[in-house]
Amino acid sequence: MFFEDMMFSFVPIFIGLVSILVFGVIIFSIISNISQGIKNKNSPLLTVPAEVAAKRIHVQGDHSRTTYYVTFEVQSGDRMEFIVDGKEYGMLVERDLGLLSFQGTRYISFERQN
Repeated sequence: MFFEDMMFSFVPIFIGLVSILVFGVIIFSIISNISQGIKNKNSPLLTVPAEVAAKRIHVQGDHSRTTYYVTFEVQSGDRMEFIVDGKEYGMLVERDLGLLSFQGTRYISFERQN
């Protein structure tokens, strides 16, 4: 009897706490994305010589969402990884040399040089 009473009072509290946690994570994610977008918009647009150092993809779910990543290496030896769209990903080849344009963490373009 005591256990049943405790369960009926604990379950609604537990569900409430989990709901608050889930909504908190969603709100934090939204605020974080907006903040990063504002930071990118306020960053200078830079164009630097770079080399395509690596490419990778990340597939989520049942192949329903694919994210394409390209890592560029600049002359100083620093590497930067950007998310690019699938068409851009397909056009870039590792060891390509060119001019990388980016703004904060946002990829703008890569112009291959001969």
